[in-house]
Amino acid sequence: MVLNKNEKMTFENLDVWKRSSRLSVSIYKELAGLKDYGFKDQITRASLSIPSNIAEGLERESHKEKRHFLSIARGSAAELRTQIYIGIEIGYINKDIGKLWIETVKNISAMLQGLINSIRN
Repeated sequence: MVLNKNEKMTFENLDVWKRSSRLSVSIYKELAGLKDYGFKDQITRASLSIPSNIAEGLERESHKEKRHFLSIARGSAAELRTQIYIGIEIGYINKDIGKLWIETVKNISAMLQGLINSIRN
């Protein structure tokens, strides 16, 4: 992400927020017809938690708070990966789509760690 001189860093400018938001939308759409409401609720909540915590963290004043919410987003990413693996195994998620989602979540986690590290320094 490259900002102009007068441009403020906001969550809407972050590629990690954009990617995690798109992933959440994809998961909601793909699982819209799933009748196992418990599983669907859990996986969609985890996917929604990632961009939501990024947004909340970036709006916080202190670096400590920013890192805290970004860390929560990383935890939600790990939770989401686990649910995708299980969803594939029980036949709720197409294997090819699931693999794509897992790679996306791994990339999002790495991006979050980079953002946490940049705030720490």
